[in-house]
Amino acid sequence: MDMVRTYILILFVGLLALRPALSAEKIDFEPSITFFQLPEGTTLGPVSGVDADDAGNVYLLQRQAPPVMCFDRNGKFVRSFGDDLVGTGHGLAVDPQGNVWVTDTGHHLVFKFSPEGKLLLALGQSDKPGADESHFDKPTHTAFADNGDIFITDGYGNSRIVHVTADGKFVNAWGKAGAGPGEFNAPHAAIVDGKGRLLVCDRDNERIQIFNQEGHLLATWTGYKPFGIAMDGDGVFFICGNNQVSQLDADGKVVRSWGKEGVEAGQFKTPHLMAADKHGNLYIAEVSGRRLQMLKRIR
Repeated sequence: MDMVRTYILILFVGLLALRPALSAEKIDFEPSITFFQLPEGTTLGPVSGVDADDAGNVYLLQRQAPPVMCFDRNGKFVRSFGDDLVGTGHGLAVDPQGNVWVTDTGHHLVFKFSPEGKLLLALGQSDKPGADESHFDKPTHTAFADNGDIFITDGYGNSRIVHVTADGKFVNAWGKAGAGPGEFNAPHAAIVDGKGRLLVCDRDNERIQIFNQEGHLLATWTGYKPFGIAMDGDGVFFICGNNQVSQLDADGKVVRSWGKEGVEAGQFKTPHLMAADKHGNLYIAEVSGRRLQMLKRIR
């Protein structure tokens, strides 16, 4: 009887080990470049950022007026905002409360907007780059911890991560320009995963660096040049870059990729940042393509 129980336990553990690989093989998408219904007479500029809230609303950031546009879960245009505030939009992320955070590499600012577009907070000094606790130098993206704290990739000028509280008070900063462990060459995007780890796209060093929330390096993933990163509701990681979207396994290895350079659905032109909604759909902000593409989860 003990031998039977041991065999069953070994078989069960083996099946658990196979589950991620089996589920990874089943993921696929149907691309759409017409899902989002723009207001009549409107065309998009370079689309640099995107995220979705829990209700399925999708926010895009573009480098022309209006900088922020919101669409409902059916792709219908809802509102726009940020015209008189955002200079050169780079990254957009929605926090767990539904607030919209925008990084502005032109004015060296980080904005927090309500879902309706009301300005709630601005971090940094407008048009004054710097490297101290109250300045940024071309910040690129934001990520959110469960306790409400924010991690800012700062970015093109400072090559560091800045940790602030939910109300914008400075906590910590780490990193400098370089290619060594914990150093950065264009920290471009970041997310906090289900384990509370901060995953940073260290773009021009062609790697993802993973930190705890105190800034201690935990792991480094290599083998690609990641512009954007997203995590779906099952904890599966996706990156974009090199005119492709790729799925990663739990160790940061590429499982499969979709796309190539082009203008058709499922092709990409400078996929810059990306997001996943709670249904597993992916949204890709294309700078050169001047569009927001949806990859609808079909399995």
